[in-house]
Amino acid sequence: MAVSYDKERKIFHLRGKDTSYAMKLVKDGYLAHLYWGRGLRQVSQGRDLVWKDRGFAPNPYIEDRTFSLDTLPQEYPQTGNGDFRACAYGIREENGSRISNLLYEDHEILEGKPELPGLPASFGSPEQVTTLKIHMADSILGLHVFLLYSVFEEENVITRSVRFENRSGRPLTLTKMLSMSLDLREDEFDVLTLYGAHNNERNMDRRPLTSGSVRVESIRGTSSPQQAPFMALLRKGATEDTGEVFAANFVYSGNFLAEAQVDPFRNVRFQMGMNPWNGEWLLEPGESFQTPEVVMVYSADGLNGMSQTFHRFYQNHLVPQAFAGKRRPILINSWEGSFFDLKEEKLLELADRAAEAGIELFVLDDGWFGHRDGDDSSLGDWVEDRRKLPGGLERLSQEIHKRGLEFGLWVEPEMISEDSELYRAHPDYALHVEGRPYTYGRGQLVLDLTRKEVRDYVVESISQVLSRIQVEYVKWDMNRHLTEAGSGSLPWNRQGEVFHRYVLGLYDIAARLTGRFPDILFESCSSGGGRFDPGMLYYMPQTWCSDNTDAVCRMRIQYATSLTYPPVTMGAHVSGIPNQQTGRVTPLATRGYVAMSADFGYELDLCKCGAEELSQIREQVAFYKEIRDTVQFGRFYRVNSPFEGNVCQWNFVSQDGREAVAFHFEILSQPAAPVRLLKLKGLDPDGVYRDQESGILYGGDELMYCGISVPLKKQDFRGECFRFMRIK
Repeated sequence: MAVSYDKERKIFHLRGKDTSYAMKLVKDGYLAHLYWGRGLRQVSQGRDLVWKDRGFAPNPYIEDRTFSLDTLPQEYPQTGNGDFRACAYGIREENGSRISNLLYEDHEILEGKPELPGLPASFGSPEQVTTLKIHMADSILGLHVFLLYSVFEEENVITRSVRFENRSGRPLTLTKMLSMSLDLREDEFDVLTLYGAHNNERNMDRRPLTSGSVRVESIRGTSSPQQAPFMALLRKGATEDTGEVFAANFVYSGNFLAEAQVDPFRNVRFQMGMNPWNGEWLLEPGESFQTPEVVMVYSADGLNGMSQTFHRFYQNHLVPQAFAGKRRPILINSWEGSFFDLKEEKLLELADRAAEAGIELFVLDDGWFGHRDGDDSSLGDWVEDRRKLPGGLERLSQEIHKRGLEFGLWVEPEMISEDSELYRAHPDYALHVEGRPYTYGRGQLVLDLTRKEVRDYVVESISQVLSRIQVEYVKWDMNRHLTEAGSGSLPWNRQGEVFHRYVLGLYDIAARLTGRFPDILFESCSSGGGRFDPGMLYYMPQTWCSDNTDAVCRMRIQYATSLTYPPVTMGAHVSGIPNQQTGRVTPLATRGYVAMSADFGYELDLCKCGAEELSQIREQVAFYKEIRDTVQFGRFYRVNSPFEGNVCQWNFVSQDGREAVAFHFEILSQPAAPVRLLKLKGLDPDGVYRDQESGILYGGDELMYCGISVPLKKQDFRGECFRFMRIK
């Protein structure tokens, strides 16, 4: 049974296939955390709470100085009544009081998983998921809090979220509303986070957890490239394949907070949720507020075990299921070949070259609408520029399809330019604070998605484009963060809701457009991977991984992104050299192998490629078509980290285990270089595999434990690919 309750001991036990999570009611109904880790047959007294009188730890019961909220390992801690650690939620009454105290009321065990209104969230059938709903209440405030724990038993995943209800007769203001709080009664952990910047997304940062707090966050209005909404606690010595990992990922695309706090008694409070910075929510009597969900993953098999769980879970229970098993097309994108200088004749010439190479999808990027000759105009005016496209999008799409290619289109629906017909008609559509000057990002402003009329405009204007042409793919970009985040449609006491209402507005638009055009493959983008989060994946099953297409940088970006997201969710393209972002010159083979490790495409001017280069591109396209199912739908294994040296290695194994594809990269050539070994992962040790190039037969155990020698070569930025087929 996925969820059980021991009435005698007042213990909740949540069971995955290989994991357990346990809580206990103590005293008058405080909910205490007991355990999260490897699966247990039962939870009885083995890790029961120990009571001790601690100095400066206040006591809610005068007769019991051993009981203090400051030392109790809580599931959803409050504030103002004796717990001096980070709270999970905050409340403000009309009289200014911020004190709250939650006690257990009752609980329900539900088959299946309730939807979270207006929010993206994981899903599953009643046979796949069981939900525990624990009802807590502050009787003085009239505040009722429902803690939702959904257990995906086969996936070994627990999701958490919280719903607040105001059942009093007066307004209450939520000043903090996290989705997850977890108190672990130990502190021997490292903490792993992912940080970066535009063109340098998702670097791995692993550091010891010491006294005080490790906190990562975004206050930019999006999940951001600066910090990912992810945090993991790793046992000391935990590696890629061994040791315990406790991880959380936030299904949300706005401001977030992730924090691990070590208290004076060496306990860790692990929290995640919406960032309380400049954010609050007014609850009128009878109103409710639902937080986004956190996906929690425990692994006893290191980071690889964590990643395999996230990958399966997102493919099976988060991304649109119409695309979960659908092959991603190989594409050519017009951006780095043309930028804003679009000419119909040149675009069709590029399409001809793409078709000759076996490419399957042509994507028209920025510059096709309004009078968009640079990035300072026309956002919001979703009408094609007839100077560039005399026959309009209709004729271009028809001509692209005549060449045997699918057609894709770039849009940036959340933005508005001052130099646009939309702004001239509706300057109030931009996020702004009356009397304040604009702050500009990339020369553009952000639409106020808190307003229904703005959302309706976005949906209808984009729908008019997509409904009159044949289009199979949309790249949805978002190229600046939120400033002057105010809305003229909200009263003064709801201005703190703008950031969250913006995200809710985005989700409303995404739901309506993807619902209206269910056959279009939407790819999200935010100047690359600036909004790569599970919230966007719920609507759009892949994300442009980074605007940085340099092969060496992409090794690191894609490697770290794979900690939580499967390669089929990552867009990766081959671009021209010298690379636009780094100036680096890397071989076409290496650029191809890195991009082939995700959703493969090109972002260069094929019309300027020589015969030899075009021949190599045709070979790359043909080879990717052979291995595509293994890359996009197989299991991915990290073998050697580019963050730790000169070598990067990873491999894929097909769903049926018949094919293995491995990649080896060496960044710089070295004198007196050692012979490198490639040890594959995820094979059947009893299987026999044939090297598809040499014909040599290997045992699966040999490929994994002994490894193969990689030939020496004097070449910087080198890439090699090895392909094996299981024959028995």
